[in-house]
Amino acid sequence: MSEITNLLNKQLKNNKNEKIIKDETTNKWFTGLEFGEDVNDLKKTLIDLHIGLGDVVLVCLPNTAAYPVLTQALWEVGAIMHPISATTPERELQQELSDHDYVASIVGENLVNAVLDERMTIVTALHLQTYSILHIIRDRKLMGHEAALPKEDDLALILNTSGTTGKPKRVGLTHRILKNAAEHDIESHQMNQHDTTMIVMPMFHINAQAISILSTRLSGGKIVVTEKFSASKFWNQIRDNGVTWVSVVPTIVNILLINKNSLAAYSNDIKLRFVRCSSFALPLDKLTEFQTKFHTRILEGYGMTETASQCTINPFDAPKVGSAGKAFKTDVAIMVDGKVVSESNQLGEIVVKGDHVISDYLDPHPDSFKDGWFLTGDLGYLDNDGYLFVKGRKKDIINHGGEKVAPAQVENILSQLNFVREVSVIGTPDTLYGEAVTAVVITRGDQDEELERRKIMAHAKASLANYEQPTRIFFVKDYPRNATGKVIRLKLREQVMSALVGKRA
Repeated sequence: MSEITNLLNKQLKNNKNEKIIKDETTNKWFTGLEFGEDVNDLKKTLIDLHIGLGDVVLVCLPNTAAYPVLTQALWEVGAIMHPISATTPERELQQELSDHDYVASIVGENLVNAVLDERMTIVTALHLQTYSILHIIRDRKLMGHEAALPKEDDLALILNTSGTTGKPKRVGLTHRILKNAAEHDIESHQMNQHDTTMIVMPMFHINAQAISILSTRLSGGKIVVTEKFSASKFWNQIRDNGVTWVSVVPTIVNILLINKNSLAAYSNDIKLRFVRCSSFALPLDKLTEFQTKFHTRILEGYGMTETASQCTINPFDAPKVGSAGKAFKTDVAIMVDGKVVSESNQLGEIVVKGDHVISDYLDPHPDSFKDGWFLTGDLGYLDNDGYLFVKGRKKDIINHGGEKVAPAQVENILSQLNFVREVSVIGTPDTLYGEAVTAVVITRGDQDEELERRKIMAHAKASLANYEQPTRIFFVKDYPRNATGKVIRLKLREQVMSALVGKRA
């Protein structure tokens, strides 16, 4: 059996009578004994269904305390879990099932018929303590394998990248990679058995899988699972469950700063050690306001699915605002024109390698690897102290009259305006300059749009170089987003282009 599976079993044995995980939807805590009973019941069912070593099982469920039960049971028979968003449309789910060989699917009741879809299947309804009725749909056309103990380099998880452009890539993470990643997270976040984390991020994502679930379980802490983030419930959930840290994205930070119900629910008796925030750097004013208002610290880092979570993290004792922190148990470098540069403050592609970083995708993408480095596709630089500053996606760079504009730089500046709730900067075609710097803004909606437009232009003129200043500004209610809330820039660009064409017509 892999080491990580052994460690998960030890956690259950050491906490037989202790509450280790809570499902907020049912308002129920589960002990290590109850959790272990569910793992064993599910394991027996998997063996009966001839699901074993190397078999891939698709999981499409909302956030639930049963998620880590599924993970552990599948790993103990040697199977591989591939979780996807519970909001996946039926057609997309059916396409996924057609494209890949899934020995079984575990889905919510609303998707059972979509999975059946004239397939030769066996449907098993299993009652668990952590989930009322679990539907396991076995594909009879696939043979399956005998249950066997997984080895360190066997696959444990398949996750889709949360990319903002193009089709997601399939990332295969081994037992070894996940164990290494979890151990690094525990050390860098100073996790211990006295911690309780709350999951508000989707559980099919690496953030929840590796940082929140695996790291907390291996460190002996407790987990509170919410179905999704709720601004009005957030602080009460933190207080009532004694939560000591939580992982979020900048969008959640922004919402908590302005949501009236959330602000009313906060009180000084809440004691959070830290809020872990990733995806993109928070503007200084938002970070400072959050830390001051809610009496906690924001810990910013940088990572991705391909690295089983983090590569860099801001040290507790020496954070640098605006940065993604320093490399932690990871080699991080900057590559320019295909070569790693040694000088500080050079903008280029961020490249990484380490014992928690993949060496290939499940589907070949050789252009993502060079000389042992994983090419992240992100642009950034390392300062003189070794702190990483992420400037945006390589593909997102705007070419404005030969000048290269990093959207993240413009977004950070425009986010300083009080009335700006979110801003995304994209390039749109321009006959004179090639691409126009285009700001797509979500505001708090308490001012006239034309007035807001003038304020944005004035602030940009005072804070940005001429070529970085947006020449087009659009106001929208929301952005097209992927399942983890990231803006899908390709679709956003298409929407803006349609609006431009409509204006010209």
